[in-house]
Amino acid sequence: MFDLDKWQEIFSTIKKNKLRTILTAFSVAWGIFILIVLLAAGQGLRNGAKSQFGNDANNSIWIDAGQTTMAYAGYKPGRIIQLTNTDYYGIKHNLPGVDNASAVYRGWESKMLSYKKEHAGFIVRPCAPDHYKLERAKIIRGRFINEIDFNEFRKVCVIGPPVQEALFKKEDPLTKFIDVAGTKYKVVGVFDDAGRGDNDRIYIPLLTAQRVLNGKDYVHVIWASTGDMSIQRTEQMVKDIRNRFAKKYHFNPDDQNAIGVYNNNVEFKRVMGMLDGIKLFIYIIGILTLIAGIVGVSNIMMIIVKERTKEIGVRKALGATPYSIVSLIIQESVFITFIAGYVGLMLGIGVVELIKDLKLEGDFFKNPEVNLNIALSSVALIIFAGALAGLFPALKAARVEPITALRED
Repeated sequence: MFDLDKWQEIFSTIKKNKLRTILTAFSVAWGIFILIVLLAAGQGLRNGAKSQFGNDANNSIWIDAGQTTMAYAGYKPGRIIQLTNTDYYGIKHNLPGVDNASAVYRGWESKMLSYKKEHAGFIVRPCAPDHYKLERAKIIRGRFINEIDFNEFRKVCVIGPPVQEALFKKEDPLTKFIDVAGTKYKVVGVFDDAGRGDNDRIYIPLLTAQRVLNGKDYVHVIWASTGDMSIQRTEQMVKDIRNRFAKKYHFNPDDQNAIGVYNNNVEFKRVMGMLDGIKLFIYIIGILTLIAGIVGVSNIMMIIVKERTKEIGVRKALGATPYSIVSLIIQESVFITFIAGYVGLMLGIGVVELIKDLKLEGDFFKNPEVNLNIALSSVALIIFAGALAGLFPALKAARVEPITALRED
């Protein structure tokens, strides 16, 4: 039951020893505060890394051509390797495990676009119909380039919101024609891509661009997603792709510069593994900080009991039970740690929310957040530890004979 006299005595003791109470509470609040901020920072880093990978398909493989650096089978080094549509079709249709594939032609990087009297410079990206799936772009109006557009060399395009805003203002862009370097393309859709700078572009069919630019059947990058394949299977796929191109273009399979094959699956796993290590390190630092706070509470409670030895002796001489003495000390310890833990928790959450409000996040640090289950568990743990910190000195004091306690200096 609630004992008003006991709580009045607890508050009286706290009031008499303000500095000691503040220092005890600070050690607890600081431990919780540091733990919350560190956990939020770790989650922010993880979210940032996921966002960077999440902008594109993280289960993907990139292939780009380069220049040979090794002599092989009578061929001298220094040969330029040029990928073609045939290579793209081979990856898309004949490589087991590929679920989406696209190819990119880099004849245009940035061009002046125009519609009526409006002009603006944006990136023009010739690609295949699966490209938006690999970019993880959302079609917010209309549609993306389809197989008919692709195979029939149609002059159509899909634009990002910045392009729509710059050229069309409030006008509906669908079915309108954009002039790209003297050729008009019909707008069939509007996409939204969360990737940095990925909205500042328009997509047109790869085969159309090759015709317009007299680019033959050349492509510069082939991009394929690997579904739910394991890391081991994607690594084998990389070897198969390299061997396939080495045989076709007559270069040493060990020549990394002839064909670049980048396995995004492995990179994603590596970065996530590194972040898991950082998260573990943060947990260790947070736990050590909490332990430091717990030790501080324990030391203070020992001092408190030592200072109140005579008082405890008087209580026992007047008939106080060991339970009443122990409960008084434990309640004081729990009260201090609870208030301090709550303050530390609120300050930590407040700092995290302030970071969000001030928009201090970046490309590699996004949406720092606190796992409330972990936060509340930490507060509960430190309260429990505070109870134990008060329990052992209290039990020791409760076992002291009244006459012995009264003789203590």
